[in-house]
Amino acid sequence: MYRSRAYRYANEQVVLVLTLLLVLAVIIFTSTVTFCLSGVFIIAMFVLSALLIRSHHQALMRSAFRVDRARSPELADLVTQCGLKLQPGPVDVFVVNQKQLNAYTFGISSPKVLALYQPLLKVMNARELSFIIGHEMGHVALGHTWLNTILGGMAGIPVSFGAAVLLYTAFRWWNRMCEYSADRAGLLACGDLNVAVSALVKLVKPEIRDQRDFERALALVDAEDDSAANRLAEAFQSHPLVIRRINALRDYARTPEYQALQAGMNRNLGGRSQASPPPTGVIHLKSESAAPQERPPDLPPEERWPWLKRQ
Repeated sequence: MYRSRAYRYANEQVVLVLTLLLVLAVIIFTSTVTFCLSGVFIIAMFVLSALLIRSHHQALMRSAFRVDRARSPELADLVTQCGLKLQPGPVDVFVVNQKQLNAYTFGISSPKVLALYQPLLKVMNARELSFIIGHEMGHVALGHTWLNTILGGMAGIPVSFGAAVLLYTAFRWWNRMCEYSADRAGLLACGDLNVAVSALVKLVKPEIRDQRDFERALALVDAEDDSAANRLAEAFQSHPLVIRRINALRDYARTPEYQALQAGMNRNLGGRSQASPPPTGVIHLKSESAAPQERPPDLPPEERWPWLKRQ
């Protein structure tokens, strides 16, 4: 089975090392807390995080539903195919009844948990959804889920205000590098740059219905980094500006490395991709059968969504 983590963003590990060194430097040199007390605080935060994660997992088991073939065979197949390509290890996938467009992963031990908010299933078509699932599986495969728990605790050590701001921005810097890496995993999972771009734009502009809507949304997204205020605010955010993510994926999709990884991961599917291609329509859950909605015809994505047509 082909398994590679070479899609990791080039600067991610460098930023991680710098963040760790910065945290240690602050712990050693700060005048407000001793090294020993900082160590105790970090351990306590890690234990607290582990307990909160366990509690959150149990809450999901009660309030969400686990993705399986009985409830949504199409979604289960999509999760399986993304897992075969990316090889993230054991992952439990849940659909959460929330109103936001969001997905996230968490967990320290195995299996990790991937939560999809239900509106994603209504806004994204299946191939776009494979980008979202692949993105989150990339976080799992690259160790971001457990590292985020540890670094989050370290960044929260009780220090002076200036040191706290410095640690927070360093932690967010690493978060943004992780997002670039996970976007690459999403691209490898869906296998199409246009699909990946469409999914990213829909995350911030979900009301897209036609070519004009998409062009208007993309223009707004493209203008994000024109504002100095937006660029400054990005330094305190966990995610890069969407247009930066799109441009980074465009650059990565042109590299020989991407082509080689995509070919290797496609081999993990064997004959599965030909025998059972991913659906192109919107995925519906069986619980929705009481109020059926008109389902789009099973056309290729570039026909259903004109903005996906290759240039």
